[in-house]
Amino acid sequence: MSQASSGTMDITFPRDEEILISRTLNAPRHLVYRAWTTPELVKKWWPGRRGEMTVAEMDFRVGGAWRYVMVAHGEFEVAFHGTYREIVRNERIVNTEVMEMPDTPPDSEEGAVVNTVTFEEADGGATTVRIRTNAGSREVRDMIAQSGMEGGVREQFEILEELAATLT
Repeated sequence: MSQASSGTMDITFPRDEEILISRTLNAPRHLVYRAWTTPELVKKWWPGRRGEMTVAEMDFRVGGAWRYVMVAHGEFEVAFHGTYREIVRNERIVNTEVMEMPDTPPDSEEGAVVNTVTFEEADGGATTVRIRTNAGSREVRDMIAQSGMEGGVREQFEILEELAATLT
């Protein structure tokens, strides 16, 4: 599934427990990957236009942990954490992701989804990014899909594309 042009984001449900998001960005793969894996840059694109990111902690290695926190619309805090399972430079990242709830221990993997992010070279020096989320069940997949994540991810990709294009 390749994108015809930048600006188009596709969301599909290849299996009952999966969400697949694809978008082609007008920026070279190594720069998109750099923006995805550098905490200072993640802070600029990850919250989209929905708030301010206050924490971007990344121990970017297999077995390393990550944690992102943002204040959404200046009103409430949203936090996620997980661990890196696989890293192939400029090509692929597999990590767990847990949305933190008030009773979630900071290192808990309970209820984690697994994200596989791939970065593929596309025509004209662009990069196709695919995020495959295995939610573990149709119920969790549907909850994620109905959470408003589509608009947030769309904003993230718009900012990520602009940011990566400015890097050298």
